[in-house]
Amino acid sequence: MAEADALARPDLAWRWLAVIAGSLATLLLAFAARYGYHRDELYFIAIGGHPAWGYADQPPLVPLAAHAIDAVSGHSLFWLRVLPALAAAVVVVVTGLIAREFGGGTLEQVLAAGAMAASGVLIGASHLMSTTPFDVLGWTILLWLVIRAVRGDERAWLAAGLVAGIALEIKTLPAFLLFALLVGLLVCGPRSVFQSRWMWAGVVLALALWTPNLIWQATHDWPQLHLANSIAAGNSGSSEPRWRLIPDQFLIMGPPLAPVWIAGLWRLARHPALRRWRFLAAAYGVLVIVFLATGGKPYYLAGIYPVLFAAGAGPVLDWVRRGAGRGRTLIIVAAVSAAVSVVVALPIVPADDLHDTPVPAMNYDAGEQLGWPRFAATVDDAYDSLPPAGRSSTVVLTGNYGEAGAVLRYAPDIPHVYSGHNALWDYGPPPATTTTVLAIGYPISDLHTWFEHMRPVGRIDDGLNLDNDEQGRHLWLCSGPTGSWSTLWPKMRNLG
Repeated sequence: MAEADALARPDLAWRWLAVIAGSLATLLLAFAARYGYHRDELYFIAIGGHPAWGYADQPPLVPLAAHAIDAVSGHSLFWLRVLPALAAAVVVVVTGLIAREFGGGTLEQVLAAGAMAASGVLIGASHLMSTTPFDVLGWTILLWLVIRAVRGDERAWLAAGLVAGIALEIKTLPAFLLFALLVGLLVCGPRSVFQSRWMWAGVVLALALWTPNLIWQATHDWPQLHLANSIAAGNSGSSEPRWRLIPDQFLIMGPPLAPVWIAGLWRLARHPALRRWRFLAAAYGVLVIVFLATGGKPYYLAGIYPVLFAAGAGPVLDWVRRGAGRGRTLIIVAAVSAAVSVVVALPIVPADDLHDTPVPAMNYDAGEQLGWPRFAATVDDAYDSLPPAGRSSTVVLTGNYGEAGAVLRYAPDIPHVYSGHNALWDYGPPPATTTTVLAIGYPISDLHTWFEHMRPVGRIDDGLNLDNDEQGRHLWLCSGPTGSWSTLWPKMRNLG
């Protein structure tokens, strides 16, 4: 393709993009409420009720939105998950727009958007009200605007700054993208962008929007830095060894789609028609190196794949045109990838049968959406069994935020629920008059250190024979704190 062709924007295939985006959103909404809340959703709803400019593990926007939607909708799981489904639809459309910026016509736009829609990471992440679908959306729009700005639309820098600032109030990961783009531009050019007053205006706007969260983090001893170290050490349910970062890119995107994004990476790095955007290939390499060095999770790279799919659509279609039957092969490959992604990432398998499938092993989040009502009922039964006079000096103490969120959601009659996990630690310690706790999720050795007496008063059974994080855990009645709560509480903090 000649550079003149690459610089021309073909007509936008808006009907096809709308069909693909609408189909994905419809699919996500059809299965939105089939299982139940994910532990992260329960947590966001809980901490969003404590408005702040930041939390120990993330910026404020998603928890605030989750709490507001839950309150307005009357605890509707369906409505809670509408926004992430819509975010996924927009990601699909913008992926097509990026393909258009690279000179892609209707087929290129459709292939790029369809590949992103079929990717496992987008389907799985957008099923839940979490930071990831909005983070991917922020990366995608930001990259599209940067591509437009480098193409010559300088005012797009200001819009990019606006998007970057909002994205940084959703998740801190866009800071890594901005760093990677900076390195890519310095190494590969075009360095002339640094002379644009619009670019610097965008930088100032992004920093202004991010500043409230930065101030909050600074005044709370930068807890997200401590959290990052904990995640790198493997102290997260979705943490993976560092060596898996690269192999898992093939898995989370869908192995059949690998030729598309690999072709896109090669084209951005080598093809003369896209040399002005060569910095994007360098940015991908920088991100891989940074996340390997810092122990980042494999899905942290998800937001840059719309660019790679958009760049790779042209070479793949060129390959299709060179041989009979290749178009059929491409359609079959895309369909298989989408089908596998849907079965693994969405609650397709009946809950009663899930334990007999490989889905929980392939998708950690599947098992985290089941069993919470029974979990809370077990805690509630243990609390109700206490003598009425003793309940006033008893609190529930959970080892992780999902457990605390479940009790708050499904056992609202329990007045005092505490956890040392992430942002919930900030809402403690329990009252000084607390002499008894119903504890779950903490190591027994820690409970023995913190309390003089303890005995089991319940055992968690999700009723589905599903081996998730809570299954089989004991609920302990602990009494006789070995120190004041002001002394014990710092020891109970857990970032991860």
